Amino acid sequence: MAWFKREKAPMAQAEGKRVKVPEGLWTKCVGCKETLITKELEKNLNVCPKCNHHYRISARQRLDLLLDQGSFVEFDAGMVSVDFLAFKDSKSYQERINAAVAKGGSKDAVICGEGKIEGTPVQMAVFDFSFMGGSMGSVVGEKITRVIERALEKLTPVIIVSASGGARMQESILSLMQMAKTSAALAKLREAGLPFVSILTDPTTGGVTASFAMLGDVNMAEPKALIGFAGPRVIEQTIRQKLPEGFQRAEYLLEHGMVDLIVDRKDMKGTLSRILKMLHRPA
Repeated sequence: MAWFKREKAPMAQAEGKRVKVPEGLWTKCVGCKETLITKELEKNLNVCPKCNHHYRISARQRLDLLLDQGSFVEFDAGMVSVDFLAFKDSKSYQERINAAVAKGGSKDAVICGEGKIEGTPVQMAVFDFSFMGGSMGSVVGEKITRVIERALEKLTPVIIVSASGGARMQESILSLMQMAKTSAALAKLREAGLPFVSILTDPTTGGVTASFAMLGDVNMAEPKALIGFAGPRVIEQTIRQKLPEGFQRAEYLLEHGMVDLIVDRKDMKGTLSRILKMLHRPA
């Protein structure tokens, strides 16, 4: 039995000490459960290098990814939704609008403007899912309609990148009217012979899917994007049947003819450029 205490060596003390890992350094992939270095994931366009899981990205990131550097000019940035029905659930609609605007991304659920894709001028609308789940209200419908009207005026193609939970319930029937409004504007675009490319990202659901998102001359999607109208649980309860594996994912829709092609994020700009060159012949 020892009558003295042995001092721990400096190295042993260092080994026994817990090192605090900075928050956000690692990301656990929701697809393959691999632990990834967050900075490496971001460098890879927020796509998992192990399983190709495509994480959601912001509307601004999407614009930077698809458009030529410095070419984007935003329109209608100041348009803000109004609580004209004085709608209230657990919070008032106005409180929800204010909270979404305070995040600083955009003033509503879509960012619109014009830019160039490898030199080809385009009119562009990109949904911001962080703004009330990318829901479509009167402002979203108006901004998208203006995108199409500018394309008719300037004779350019239209690209819409969707990421939405559907029509905004706080605006009731007026949000549903945007489905008809945007679809009617796209009919004029088709009559003019101008191309519309719809890009479906995770998730694209509800009234957005039931209107302009599926009306593209080309409908393209990111891998494994959730695309549908009602949720799977609602459908199962309605039809009282078990849904197939992968139902409402991009790959299932491609197999059944609802989507024309699935494109990885890193290839999206080049694929868009080739499609536009095939479909659009400027006068």
